Amino acid sequence: MSRYSANEIEAKWQKAWDEAGVFTAERSDDKPKYYVLEMFPYPSGRIHMGHVRNYTMGDVIARYKLSTGHNVLHPMGFDAFGMPAENAAMKSGGHPKDWTYGNIDEMVSQMKPMGWSLDWNRMFATCDVEYYGQQQALFLDMLEAGLVYRKNAVVNWDPVDMTVLANEQVENGRGWRSGALVERRELTQWFFKISDYSDELLSALDTLDNWPAKVKTMQANWIGKSRGLQFAFSTVDAPDGFDRIEVYTTRPDTLMGASFMGISPDHPLAKQLEQTNPEIAAFCADCRRMGTTEEELEKAEKKGYDTGLTVRHPFDTSWELPIYIANFILMDYGTGAIFGCPAHDQRDFEFATKYGLPIAPVFVSADVEADGADEYFKQKEEAFVPMKSEKVRYIRGFCGAELQTGEEAVDAAVTFCEEQGVGQGVTKFRLRDWGLSRQRYWGCPIPVVHCEACGVVPEKKENLPVKLPDDVTFDVPGNPLDRHPTWRNCDCPSCGAPARRETDTMDTFVDSSWYFARFTAPRAGTPTDATEAEYWMNVDQYIGGIEHAILHLLYSRFFARAMNITGHLPEKSKEPFNALFTQGMVTHAIYKTEDADGRPVYHYPEEVETKDGKVVLKDTGAEVEVVPSAKMSKSKNNVVDPLAIIDTYGADTARWFMLSDSPPERDVEWTASGAEATYKHLSRVWRIATDAVADETAANDQDKALLREMHKAIHDVTAGVESFGFNASIAKLYGFTNTLAKSKAGGDAKREATKILAQLMSPITPHLAEEIWALLGGAGLIAQADWPQADESMLVEDEVTLPIQINGKRRGEITVPKDLAKEEVEKLALAHEAVVRALDGNAPKKLIVVPGRIVNVVV
Repeated sequence: MSRYSANEIEAKWQKAWDEAGVFTAERSDDKPKYYVLEMFPYPSGRIHMGHVRNYTMGDVIARYKLSTGHNVLHPMGFDAFGMPAENAAMKSGGHPKDWTYGNIDEMVSQMKPMGWSLDWNRMFATCDVEYYGQQQALFLDMLEAGLVYRKNAVVNWDPVDMTVLANEQVENGRGWRSGALVERRELTQWFFKISDYSDELLSALDTLDNWPAKVKTMQANWIGKSRGLQFAFSTVDAPDGFDRIEVYTTRPDTLMGASFMGISPDHPLAKQLEQTNPEIAAFCADCRRMGTTEEELEKAEKKGYDTGLTVRHPFDTSWELPIYIANFILMDYGTGAIFGCPAHDQRDFEFATKYGLPIAPVFVSADVEADGADEYFKQKEEAFVPMKSEKVRYIRGFCGAELQTGEEAVDAAVTFCEEQGVGQGVTKFRLRDWGLSRQRYWGCPIPVVHCEACGVVPEKKENLPVKLPDDVTFDVPGNPLDRHPTWRNCDCPSCGAPARRETDTMDTFVDSSWYFARFTAPRAGTPTDATEAEYWMNVDQYIGGIEHAILHLLYSRFFARAMNITGHLPEKSKEPFNALFTQGMVTHAIYKTEDADGRPVYHYPEEVETKDGKVVLKDTGAEVEVVPSAKMSKSKNNVVDPLAIIDTYGADTARWFMLSDSPPERDVEWTASGAEATYKHLSRVWRIATDAVADETAANDQDKALLREMHKAIHDVTAGVESFGFNASIAKLYGFTNTLAKSKAGGDAKREATKILAQLMSPITPHLAEEIWALLGGAGLIAQADWPQADESMLVEDEVTLPIQINGKRRGEITVPKDLAKEEVEKLALAHEAVVRALDGNAPKKLIVVPGRIVNVVV
């Protein structure tokens, strides 16, 4: 091959790796194991540059670990259940299974040309019957262990997709896929008892030393541990059964600033009142159409309904507070009831301002005199809410007037209230139990049966898997399982009487919460194989996007604990991921014009060109607005097809460029010019290799310098790979390539250095590396060769290059032993041809040698 042609070599080496079984993972006691895993993809039908970056990062680690003597597990699968397949089926009239498996076949055909070191023998999709059948067995074990239960709960309901949505799937009050306004409904749902593990999941974050601090902070905030007071207000003239209303507050120190009581539209009292009051019923119905995320509640206009009822303040029974039903209070946090202190809470402040309720400050900043507090507060444009860590002076209440922090005051208030018999100090968590029921077809069936005589009955394990029926239609909204009598109707596993299957399927987050464990034995007849799980677990390096920091990672941590309790994972795997890396996004400029109605029209990168400094459409010449560095999105047409890049430049070019342009935790912008520059560089490397083969230059005094740079490259590239500094490794490879190209060393030294260059490049550009390795006579496959080791003695500099300045301008340099005497350096400098010419037989006016730095000659 006279010139670098990726298309000629990449398929050849992929075939060679497959035939040699290089990446087939098998348990072995002779090598240390290493399990590297990237978050598996949804089978959308096309891979994108985000996939290329993510899986190339994992591939570099996997190949490096393989070459350092590890037994590597690097699997691939597909997170295949979910609404998109149903939507596609409804749109096309086809079946979700056909759409999903067709997309998987297409994506595998796109992935394999990338040359990733994946063990394809372990591949599965979560919609495989074998996979979700084991998930059902796992569910039954968790049910038996008391980790699953069923209850009525208020949920987010998408009236178009007709399914429950998690809070995170509600965006601006609308379903994340349908765009329909979400409603709150009360349904009977299945739940995982994740809240029982709130404290453990929180405290164990401190043991995850190799996780990003940002992810741990996000999880800690989501779990939301808080210390507060739980107490009750007594009511005045409330309906029977509502003599007291329980409240939980994290700020009991503000009780003397109470202005109103607020209850959730789903609070039992609100539900009681709406039965006889149409206005309350209408107000509550309107509230239930809101989203339930904190962001939604913060943004929404604060609305309330005065019930006409009141409660008595616990420290002054003559002080009555009105009871409002408020749209910003959720039933599933605390008790579903609050007291409002508008002076020190922004939402309470907005609410009180709207409804003309009293606003009384309880504390002021330390630099405000107590007798001027009211006037000070009136001057504030917003609610005065000092930070808890700030020193404050209490001017109302029972916390004393001395200066103290908010935390000190909370502790004092809890103690005082307990002494007075007003409530109890408690610790609560924001984390709610995980509702897993979804009213859709394309998901894992929940393996229980409803029997009139026996109630809810778990399916027998010998009857698993409970398979999804294939003969379903999507011509009407709703879950096809609800109207499939031959599947829905069954016999009770307990008494044999006619019964009905559970038609809800599992939240797709369940599927992705244990797949990492299934990869250790993907064909086992139980969820995991104990021997394989003991050997392969934990995942040594997990890689994925920051968007999965909370739900997926938190649910996986819970599932690992549940699998340990039920005997499917060892004790050591209660935290399943030893190290986590969150990569940045791939971005590309957006090219936009407008149609005749002023609506935006987005153009693909190949539709535009640059002329006279302007970006224009190729076919019309119309100028295009350019939005730089935007996340790649199909909706904006700023996507690049990886296969098109492979066809033009090869997979190695895409792999190198994805890792070279920025640190892997940051976003990287794909540019055509960057890809072309990468291809030119790889072509240059190939020319250096072919030149090295034919180089007959004898060994000389330049050999040592080249080999010294070679060992520096080994050291620096290795350090970069081990620390996820792939861009730093590539920067060193660029430098070493330049050194090699310019070196006057002998042919043997150049060939040795070129072979090492190929090895150092092999995790990033494995195909070109294999070709160079074979060209230079390397034994076997470079993918199976041992990683080169840096000679520490070669990393110590024993020579130094000193620039020579003549009258302040650099005119040359000399290379001398590092410890050479000053007098000897002067002699060598004066003998340099540039100095000899400048002196023209005269003595220098000054000769200054700065040891190890520079030589200055003044003539």
